[in-house]
Amino acid sequence: MKKDPFIEYLKEKDPSKYQKKYSWYTAIGLQKVDGLETSNYLKEVAKKNIEGEITLSESEKLITAYYEQTTKFEKQTEEADKVAIKITQLLANKAFTFSAMEYLNIHKFLFADVYTYAGTTRNYNITKKEWILNGDTVIYGNASTIMETLKYDIEQEKNVDYSKFSKEGLIKHLSRFVADLWQIHPFGEGNTRTTAVFLIKYLRTLGFDLTNDLFAENALYFRNALVRANYNNISKQIFQTNYYLELFLRNLLYNENNILLNRYLHVDYKQKPDIQTEKPDIQTEKPDIRLDNLSLINKTKQNIIKLYKSLKTKHFGRKEVMEILNLSPSRSSELIKQMLEFNLVIPITGFGKGKYIFNL
Repeated sequence: MKKDPFIEYLKEKDPSKYQKKYSWYTAIGLQKVDGLETSNYLKEVAKKNIEGEITLSESEKLITAYYEQTTKFEKQTEEADKVAIKITQLLANKAFTFSAMEYLNIHKFLFADVYTYAGTTRNYNITKKEWILNGDTVIYGNASTIMETLKYDIEQEKNVDYSKFSKEGLIKHLSRFVADLWQIHPFGEGNTRTTAVFLIKYLRTLGFDLTNDLFAENALYFRNALVRANYNNISKQIFQTNYYLELFLRNLLYNENNILLNRYLHVDYKQKPDIQTEKPDIQTEKPDIRLDNLSLINKTKQNIIKLYKSLKTKHFGRKEVMEILNLSPSRSSELIKQMLEFNLVIPITGFGKGKYIFNL
């Protein structure tokens, strides 16, 4: 995610402003799990709300009015903006019931203005290709038993005695609970954002004061960690692991500083990062890109590496690929298509049609 648009509130002494900043930043960051980008207009509306100039209800009305008169191009950010406001509203509201119906209602509240099926469980089975799994998919919950499974998992969690857990035991238990909850994938879209909001509100009932920026800055890592916690391929000696999700929860709940990098979650990544209690030296840690096990010719791999080294976290389109690699328009388009197929890049909105960032 780009630089925190609300960084000016980082040292805010007014608790209400700091809480608002956390809610907005988390809400905006969570759109990254689906490759969505919010508009600059939303960020300006958010700042007015943080300053107390307008209420959340007024913020929502402004965004609704904005998209009633925008162009088709500007509407690319509509889902992200509208869902971000809904998440902010839910995070600002302390009311919560730990139940399967609450989980469904959160989805309905978040996506009522976006999906016709908001709050309704899917009636079909799904697969999703994952870059970190070399294009393979997690086995998601069976459509015919979604509600039964959801109710069972939540009822089991209600009976857990947290007084018996050590700090380590708590992290292990919570990581497995949220991984199992997410694996059900009750909806056609919006599952990770719904799970994240449900988890945040549940953790608050357990006494955790979540005001750091973990979800805002590591939303995609959170999703990829859930993928690894639910993926087995025994024929290739790959087994589901809660390790990466536990790192995330340690940072979230206990403010540890474990390194959270998406490339560590790739099934072919060999070096497992150690749990660290201090921040890494950002001046000495250099990102790399691993393409060894992807079915691409060497020339294509070399082009991708060159492109990544030149762009890193910058957004780009076909024009930038042509300029950096000196390729023809058709070959540049083909390279982007290949990178999309391996989930090396993800499409983004808000910068014009056909823009991408590296998903590493």
